[in-house]
Amino acid sequence: MLYWLADFADKLSLLNVFRYLTVRTGGAMITAALFVFMCGPWMIDHLRIRQGKGQPIRSDGPASHLATKRGTPTMGGLMILAGVTVATVLWANPSNPYVWIVLGVTLAFGLIGFYDDYLKVTKQTHSGVAGRLRLAVEAVVAILACYAFARLGRAPFATSLTFPFFKELIIDLGGLFVLFGAFIVVGAGNAVNLTDGLDGLAIGPVMIAAGCFGVFSYVVGNAFLTDYLQLHYVAGAGELAILCGAVIGAGLGFLWFNAPPASIFMGDTGSLALGGLIGAVAVATKHEIVLAIVGGLFVLEAISVIVQVVSFRLTGKRVFKMAPLHHHFEQLGWTEPQIVIRFWIISIGLALAGLSTLKLR
Repeated sequence: MLYWLADFADKLSLLNVFRYLTVRTGGAMITAALFVFMCGPWMIDHLRIRQGKGQPIRSDGPASHLATKRGTPTMGGLMILAGVTVATVLWANPSNPYVWIVLGVTLAFGLIGFYDDYLKVTKQTHSGVAGRLRLAVEAVVAILACYAFARLGRAPFATSLTFPFFKELIIDLGGLFVLFGAFIVVGAGNAVNLTDGLDGLAIGPVMIAAGCFGVFSYVVGNAFLTDYLQLHYVAGAGELAILCGAVIGAGLGFLWFNAPPASIFMGDTGSLALGGLIGAVAVATKHEIVLAIVGGLFVLEAISVIVQVVSFRLTGKRVFKMAPLHHHFEQLGWTEPQIVIRFWIISIGLALAGLSTLKLR
């Protein structure tokens, strides 16, 4: 909404700053962080009272979790989503369709995750919504969003797949683009969900990925920069930098309460929503493959689960001591802070590799 203040810049030149994407992205970041930081204590107390025993802990998980994490409330993703939504509505250009599509995916995935968390808390079971049903609903949301992305762009580029490091390599997927894009969005949401297993583990890499895709959004939405870097231009995608900035701000506010020992878990409410947001931004900015680099940690966590399940079903043997991957390292004797910080370091390295694709072509 503040974007509209720029219309009065002829009367007060200072208001012209609201036209600048960098200023509004910084404003969104600060707004989201302050909102979560200020509302966090109230929300944590409210959720603790309403949930009673808190999030149920996996009986087949690390034994230490049963002692250290029992009774901790979940659904902390509500704090993040509230901060992101408030900051985005306040600072983004309301007439930009990309903002509303990505925000819609984020809130829809958050609602799916919220219902899943609700079932787990009320029934005190680790099983929530049936897996196939949850994936089906996520797929419908993602397909609608990717169809909207395809309609917004210019044919045939709108349905094309671009490749990092190769400026001339573009493949038009046609109608398959919607399905491919939906796979990216759903996959990202569930990969982040699998990563969320230790205090502070998921939110750090999410903020790092959001920072990268904030840069990608700003660049591909700027005709001058895309021409200089020989990148594809996506008109209007620059506004998504504000959403990414809001995620960083809300993530910082949430991390204050999620730092070990966590006062609250983000739950599926947050992890599904944040993963869906990053996946949707990747599709909108035509950086789907780069997402596999920047979000490489999430990919590894998801692959570890797939490999574990397939191996056990085919051979009766497990490749890892426990899946997802972070639990494997717990079983090897790594402490929780060691795993979290080392995984963050890996995420930073992958993010730098992803950012290098802007120039190395």
